[in-house]
Amino acid sequence: MDIINKTKVTVFVFSGLTDNGELASFLFIFFLQVYIVTLVGNIGMMTVVHNTSKLHTPMYFFLSYLSLVDLLYSSVITPKMLSDLISMRKTISFDGCALQFFLFFALACTEVFLLSNMSYDRYVAICHPLHYVSIMTKKKCWYLVVLAFSVGFLQSSMQTGCIFSLQFCGSNLIEHFYCDLPPLIKLSCSDTFSCEMLTVFFTISSGMGTFIAILMSYTFIMSSILRTNSAEGRKKAFSTCSSHLLCVTIFYVSVLFTYLRSPSSAFEKQDKIAAVFYTVVSPMLNPLIYSLRNQEVKRIITRAIHNLTDKNVKTD
Repeated sequence: MDIINKTKVTVFVFSGLTDNGELASFLFIFFLQVYIVTLVGNIGMMTVVHNTSKLHTPMYFFLSYLSLVDLLYSSVITPKMLSDLISMRKTISFDGCALQFFLFFALACTEVFLLSNMSYDRYVAICHPLHYVSIMTKKKCWYLVVLAFSVGFLQSSMQTGCIFSLQFCGSNLIEHFYCDLPPLIKLSCSDTFSCEMLTVFFTISSGMGTFIAILMSYTFIMSSILRTNSAEGRKKAFSTCSSHLLCVTIFYVSVLFTYLRSPSSAFEKQDKIAAVFYTVVSPMLNPLIYSLRNQEVKRIITRAIHNLTDKNVKTD
């Protein structure tokens, strides 16, 4: 074995989003604004749901946890990405990379199960409205949330253990802006077959499994809506589902574009663009979509802003 293969990698270097200094400055300002909106939007959504008794329903219970997950997993990636955009050397320690990888995959996996839970909630609300309260009990909602987090963190533990037990003894350049699975597998100088098969298994069981569950839920939902005689009833049913369906579409399309293939295949620029969508843009869009498309949330937020404005005027 030559000397390069005897040297264990202790630090990784990211290729980042761009090498162009002017573009990097623009991207820093743009993504900083996106991250601020993400923080404000998701914290605001959790606050509104927590402080509004009218929103203490299963749908908003799941939405508040979706906002929490979006806030956390965006924070795992975005601050480091912003730092690297204005840094000369984009480095991360081996342990830091493992931690980032673990947290991101745990939270991303939790997100897909929460989205699946939300589709099940909409299915029960529309297809079994008379039994909704007895089916979607508070205990069951808590159980579904705990299950989502448990499965997410368990899968990530197995995935992280597999990836970071591999040998990295050659190049330490990660062709990405964070520690993601495809470029890490590509860097390894040991046999990656077992990790690739584990990834395929998790992608099919969790990613495709939850996606199929969501599709089945919406198949039943659409069938029920089309059987509704009232035009107003159909409109209301579509309205309650459209926000969730839009969030699901944005997240799954970008994720499946990246992971529904061999992890060791070439990682290209379009993969980075897709990754930006599900790591940075999607966590910002989710609370905005629910705020702008849901009339009930919109009225509550508008009322809260008016109350805050009135208080400021009286204070002045």
